[in-house]
Amino acid sequence: MPKDYAVLPPNTVRRPDRELTDEEAIKALLHRAPIGTLATVYDGQPFINSNLFVYDEAAHCIYMHTAKVGRTRANVEADERVCFSVSEMGRLLPADEALEFSVEYAGVVIFGSAAIVEDSAQATDGLQQLMDKYFPHLKPGEHYRPIMPEELVRTSVYRIQIERWSGKRKQVGDDFPGAFLYGQFPTA
Repeated sequence: MPKDYAVLPPNTVRRPDRELTDEEAIKALLHRAPIGTLATVYDGQPFINSNLFVYDEAAHCIYMHTAKVGRTRANVEADERVCFSVSEMGRLLPADEALEFSVEYAGVVIFGSAAIVEDSAQATDGLQQLMDKYFPHLKPGEHYRPIMPEELVRTSVYRIQIERWSGKRKQVGDDFPGAFLYGQFPTA
């Protein structure tokens, strides 16, 4: 009998054999993923945006930012509930039948609430964590001017408090016949 997903928690994974339960692996994926996708809703209409982000492991939250005015901010102000996702693709897995072709992957889906960070110290910290993630070789005060409090009026910094998450992963052995990375097509 199929599961009744209407009564299950939103982080229930359909295929338990693919569920990623190792929290360290989930955290590692959140640290290395370059882009995350934020889902918000306004008046019943879902919206989805891709964003740079940083996972603050100590605070168990996600920081990201957008323009001061826009759809993401309006949606978060109307409804703080959000969903955030990251994923990565592994090798493509050919098969003898079209419907058996597959792919290795890993992904994390986060359920939580988003808030616009109003505290300037916390907003600066979140933005600096973003800088440190994407430009780790550049240091504030040495390679660029540090974030100035008066500049914060130009952006909206968000803190997504993680309430629950789920992870999925499919991996096969190194000896899978014909497996290859996307864009690196094998020669016949």
